[in-house]
Amino acid sequence: MPSLTSKMTKTGTGFRVLATFAAAASLTLALSGCTKLETTSPSSVRNAAGTQQARAGGLGTVDCAHAKCIALTFDAGPSENSSRLLDILKEKHVPATFFLLGKRHIDAYPELVRRMADEGHEVASHTWTHKILTDAKPDEIREELERPNKEIERLTGKRPTLMRPPQGRTDDTVHGICRELGLSEVLWSVTAKDYQTDDSDLITERVLDQSSRDGIILLHDIYDGTVPAVPGIVDALKKRGYVFATVPQLLAPGKAEPGKVYR
Repeated sequence: MPSLTSKMTKTGTGFRVLATFAAAASLTLALSGCTKLETTSPSSVRNAAGTQQARAGGLGTVDCAHAKCIALTFDAGPSENSSRLLDILKEKHVPATFFLLGKRHIDAYPELVRRMADEGHEVASHTWTHKILTDAKPDEIREELERPNKEIERLTGKRPTLMRPPQGRTDDTVHGICRELGLSEVLWSVTAKDYQTDDSDLITERVLDQSSRDGIILLHDIYDGTVPAVPGIVDALKKRGYVFATVPQLLAPGKAEPGKVYR
């Protein structure tokens, strides 16, 4: 989605229309077989690691080699909705992975970045300005990736090891720079397309229809309909036997390798 920084004002009718078309295109470009994009599944990472052991997290311990795991991920925050989201996740004992934007997000809500880390969530990068990395020069890509990493490390004491490219667009140049910076790329297998609607029931339905073991759910807490949908999503998936995990927990005892793409 182009220029997510513009969503920080609650206007956005025109933005939402543009985002709908752009995101639909990005799914075709980034997630279809036409791109020949090589991705690695969580189960293959676990199997390659050989031994099976639980990975501890701030919200508990989970062994996804045995449990029916699924990962809840949120892009483009923090936002004015993130505090409520964190309250919900804490109440329901659910860990999440946050792919954070820098400009008007990390720099606007530093206390929420700290809270995410303190409460056991995985804090990762979604670039500084949501620049489409495949359209950027190498120096611009490095700037987009290094700047949020430095800010997240300053705020939390931990440097991110995961990133999600805007719109899921990536290529060999992006892979190479991520490898240099120690970053692994994480895409998704479930999308609610919550940039299209504020209907929380529809967002819930879309997530539940697509969810399966080892799924990586993509949501955006910047949109008004998303956070109200989270309690229903969590409760319904728990009833189906799912256990929530961060992306690193989903891969454990294996680990994401810098420069590789996971989905």
